[in-house]
This record gives sequence, C-alpha cells and structure tokens, in this order.
Amino acid sequence: MNKLLLMISVFLLSSCLGMPKLVKPVSNFELNNYLGKWYEVARLDHSFERGLSRVSAEYSMKDDGGVSVINRGFSESDNEWQEAEGKAYFINENTEGYLKVSFFGPFYGSYVIFELDHDNYQYAFVSGPSSDYLWLLSRTPTVKAEVLVKFIEMSKKRGFNTEELIYVQHN
Repeated sequence: MNKLLLMISVFLLSSCLGMPKLVKPVSNFELNNYLGKWYEVARLDHSFERGLSRVSAEYSMKDDGGVSVINRGFSESDNEWQEAEGKAYFINENTEGYLKVSFFGPFYGSYVIFELDHDNYQYAFVSGPSSDYLWLLSRTPTVKAEVLVKFIEMSKKRGFNTEELIYVQHN
C-alpha cells in the first residue's frame, strides 16, 4: 500500500512538471537577462489570479542558486493588493527556459518559456504544465500589436484556447 501511495504521489508531482505536447522550451536562455520586473499582458483564467488587474512578477536570485518569485496583483473587489512569494529552479540545464516554480511548499508546477525576445528580453510567452496555463509577459504594461499577434498565433498552434485570453488592465 505504501509503495502504491508513493508511486501515485511521484506521478502526480511529476505530471505538474510536464508541458503541453506542442510546447518546447527556448534554448540559449540567460537567467540574468530575465531577472527583474515583468508585467502580465495576457493570460488564461485560473483561480489563483481570478479578478486581478495590474499583475506583475518580479524575479531575483536566491542564495541557493534558485530564483525568488514575487507575483503581485490588484483585486478590484477587495480594493487591495495581493501578493504571492514563490521560488523557481531549473529542471534541466540553466540555458533552457524550463523551470519548476512553487508557491505552496513542496508542490511545483512547470514554468516553460516557449518564446522569448532573445535580443532584449522584452517579452516572453510562458506555459504551465498543461494548455490551461498561458501568459504573455512584457517589461512594459503593453506590447506592440505584432507581439500580441505572434503570441496568439503561436499559442493557438500549440493547442491553447486563445479565444479565452484575458487582457490584463494596468491603469
């Protein structure tokens, strides 16, 4: 019985570290260029960000070589800021945009950067462990129209339901 529980636990935890079938992490990733503040421009809806506007993420180095993650958003209904602190670590090599992130103790989920402005690190397309999780992040609260079109096209080709995207307000 204990072996069965252990096998199920390992399966469940590892399944959160996968990625959608058609998503592939970027290579030639440079963490130092990725650190700093990012604004959430668009996302698919999920419970932990539902109703939030002005969402941003701040990434910085941790002493143990991992990445500190601070996500912040404003809840209009509660009229207050909400913040979540997490940690992220590379799953494979540190030149691949494939990390595991945790906001809840020992439980990790995938953070897969599948498109990135490699020249200036001004935008990133990010997936979670399934096609239910998708984000467009930018160094600025808005992006050029061609970046948004590219995000929608690439995401749709990878199986994401782009008809359900939420465009985050930053006013």
